[in-house]
Amino acid sequence: MSFNILSIFKFVLTLSLIFLSLFFFNKGNELLKSIDKIKLKVSTPPKYENTNKNILILNNKVNKKTLLTENFLIKDNLNVNKKNIYDEIIIKVKKNDTFSKIIDPFFNENKIKNKIINKLSEEYNLRKLRVDQKIYFYKNKEGIVKKIIMPTDFATDLVINISGVNITLLKENIDISKETHSIEFIISSSVYEDGKKAGVPLSILSDAIRLYSFDVDFQRDIQKNNKFSISYEVLLNTKRETVSYGKIKYINLNFQKNNLEYFIFKTNDGFFDYFNKDGKNVRKSILKTPIDGARLSSSFGIRKHPILGFNKLHKGVDFAAPTGSPIYAGGNGIIEYAGVNGGYGKYIRIRHNSEYKTAYAHLRGFKKGISKGIRVKQGEIIGYVGSSGKSTGPHLHYEILYQNKQINPLKMKLPSGKILQGKELEKFKDEVKIIYSNYLFNLYE
Repeated sequence: MSFNILSIFKFVLTLSLIFLSLFFFNKGNELLKSIDKIKLKVSTPPKYENTNKNILILNNKVNKKTLLTENFLIKDNLNVNKKNIYDEIIIKVKKNDTFSKIIDPFFNENKIKNKIINKLSEEYNLRKLRVDQKIYFYKNKEGIVKKIIMPTDFATDLVINISGVNITLLKENIDISKETHSIEFIISSSVYEDGKKAGVPLSILSDAIRLYSFDVDFQRDIQKNNKFSISYEVLLNTKRETVSYGKIKYINLNFQKNNLEYFIFKTNDGFFDYFNKDGKNVRKSILKTPIDGARLSSSFGIRKHPILGFNKLHKGVDFAAPTGSPIYAGGNGIIEYAGVNGGYGKYIRIRHNSEYKTAYAHLRGFKKGISKGIRVKQGEIIGYVGSSGKSTGPHLHYEILYQNKQINPLKMKLPSGKILQGKELEKFKDEVKIIYSNYLFNLYE
């Protein structure tokens, strides 16, 4: 009898526990559904009238998750100061935008607009607005813009404070943190392609290619399994959460028993330049290849002309590249000719000294400001690849002239620059040890 009572008690207890479990499971499920509804409600973005497709709006009425719509971005509000919370509106400059056009929707009074423009013009040439440059506007709760911030470069902001008709300007230098990154990779196809795969920033790769363009024919000299090493500066703007890249500190290209190892050094003249271990400047007076990542499509010498159909001396070298690719000045000098020149099409010629000139043909166009008599620096963009004149496709025809006669750029021996001596050389050798140890440390840390 006692056994039956105990069995009944266990059965009732088990059944009760099952019912309790089901009850709490249903309650928990209902609670989760209600939380999801609250999240969905909070996550729904407020409605904005889209009047300008280059406006990014940041508003505190949504949750912390960034919500991306077709024409603008909505994020959490930025606390501009401890007393006021402003909505931040980011304008990205578009082609043909002017500053007056950009600020027009934010101000009704021309007097205030003109004051803002005049105040900014004291520190910045507003005609030099760049496409995709960002301008930050801060609105208070009443929708009135109280502050405008214009970054003029990676480390500098111009801050306009607006209080009624009173306009003040502050130049703010942003603290930039600096790191050194080191990368080493084996070349399988090209420095450019393998460098990208290894994570080297494109701007650093372009600088490296230009630096080596004095001594290296990238089409012929570089082979599979050559090794490339580089150390460069990474600049961090913590205020804007943006990254930029500084100078190459160390670089080494090991190919065909050659070891081109260069170190950065600030000379007594106050200029940064690159030297080999012996303190010899690696820059030459004229670039052999004044274009990035191009393919050598035709060499200097006798060839069958692709349009005229007969054999003729090709007095330069051709580099095939996409239309619009930038072309760099082969050396410091003065523009001697910039215009249309017969079969050359759009053509630039630079006089470097009394003996050397360089010429660039079949261009699509010239960089703004390039004209006869203008002084240019080595590596400065002067024009863009095209197919003007007698040309079968987009490419750069490049000539180096010595005493007004074309010579083969790829076989030319170019004079070197400065050679460090005395105490300057001693200082350089001390810095070489530091640069190389930093390179190794950052490579293997």
